[in-house]
Amino acid sequence: MRNLSRRQRNNLIIGGLCAVVVLMGIGYAAFSSQLRISGTSSISSSWNIQITNIETILPSEMGMGDDVNDGYNISDPTHTPTSATFNAGFELPNSEIDYIVEISNLGSIDGNVTIGNLSCGDNDAIYCYAQAMDKNPMEDMPTNGIEFDYGNGDYSSVDFPLKSGEKHYIIVGVFLDDITEMPSDKDTNVTLDLTYEQYVDPNAPVFSGETTTIGGQEVNLASSGNGLYSDEYESGRYVYKGKNPDNYIKFDNGEIWRIIAKESDGTYKIVRNESIGNRPFDGYNLRDIDSNGAGGTYCANGYYGCNAWSSTVNMVGSPTKFTNGSYSGTVDKDSELLTYLNEEYYNGLDNNIKQFVVSHTWNIGGVVSDNEDLATQIEGEKTFQWNGHVGLISHSEYVKSNSNMENCGTAKAHYDNSVICSSTNWMNKFSSFWIISPLYNNAHMVYYVKYGRMNFQSASNKWSAPYNGDQGIFPVLYLSSDITLIGDGSESNPYTLTN
Repeated sequence: MRNLSRRQRNNLIIGGLCAVVVLMGIGYAAFSSQLRISGTSSISSSWNIQITNIETILPSEMGMGDDVNDGYNISDPTHTPTSATFNAGFELPNSEIDYIVEISNLGSIDGNVTIGNLSCGDNDAIYCYAQAMDKNPMEDMPTNGIEFDYGNGDYSSVDFPLKSGEKHYIIVGVFLDDITEMPSDKDTNVTLDLTYEQYVDPNAPVFSGETTTIGGQEVNLASSGNGLYSDEYESGRYVYKGKNPDNYIKFDNGEIWRIIAKESDGTYKIVRNESIGNRPFDGYNLRDIDSNGAGGTYCANGYYGCNAWSSTVNMVGSPTKFTNGSYSGTVDKDSELLTYLNEEYYNGLDNNIKQFVVSHTWNIGGVVSDNEDLATQIEGEKTFQWNGHVGLISHSEYVKSNSNMENCGTAKAHYDNSVICSSTNWMNKFSSFWIISPLYNNAHMVYYVKYGRMNFQSASNKWSAPYNGDQGIFPVLYLSSDITLIGDGSESNPYTLTN
């Protein structure tokens, strides 16, 4: 095979023959079958990924109940480093038997698995499926996994890492359909191909050759992967992108934050790495002018809360109206979350953090749902502004923290491609959280992120209105432009302040 010295490669082939034999019964047919998995492949001496175990799992052991019958082992399953073999039998229709194949990386080179073809053959009575997961489901709850689906398919675009010392578990399941007539075809081939290659981190930074300074240190700018990028939408601004860039900053009290951006004025926008808990964006029934006159005309009916971050008098320039699409009017109260963050939370900040915090201007204008033009979205956010100490991530900042801008560079793309985009956006680790941006053309919907997707809270659903407290709070601050940092910003050696 070509280029073995540069890219180690190993094919593990899981395949088999399934033979069905008639054992006639009363009312419906009963069957016996045999499935064999076998394969051969050579493994380089500097490369040590191999099959290390195979075990049988029956439906009764997985709690499937009486509706799925157990298959059985005709003989005990066996394995070699490059192949697994089992013989399976079925006595009744709607029977299943599964095998967990354990694959281990015993070498020092990180590997990557690519899924090839899953073929269940052309026997309509026999079905198969396969799954890959990072833990044995009979021993522990898997944290991630991929189901290759039932039946035939090409999964060569699916891949994931198997790093040195790690294991993956491939579940191969075969079952007999709930049939009443014996099929004329009594044989079928079942094959699953897995290809393991040397792992290349897709998020590794590729540097552009340009640099800037972060806290007095020269930092290389990235053109792809994890890293610090020049913000193509805002001149003089630099943003961190990727799955896990080196943007960690640790304060003397032990709190960990992440740098979102170095702003064009030299200040540093940071977000707390851990949530301070779940709180409403705005209070329940605090803005109904018919009852207490506190809402202003923009959110006159405040039963569900309001999506305006700030009162109009506290917005930059004190506009007489807050205009958001067809909704326009005065806002007489700051949002409940703004008040909490800039009073109780800010006043309680440890002085090790507070001494570096500066008041700053925040963009709080509305954002169109499913926006496909990020530049227009940013301009919409800038329509209204507020000045204060503590805020939240904006809609565009969440989008711009993604290193895969080709597929994730707009609000709509980020939503449509959430599975892909979640893997190249470090902010996705924050799970469910409020952001500062309201939905354009609505006075009672405010954006939040959940499962890697940008959503908005609906006034028509009381469980997801702005007063609902299900969303996490990740406070955002601006640090002074004259701070000096040491460390490299990595998770193991975060930036720390020296003044």
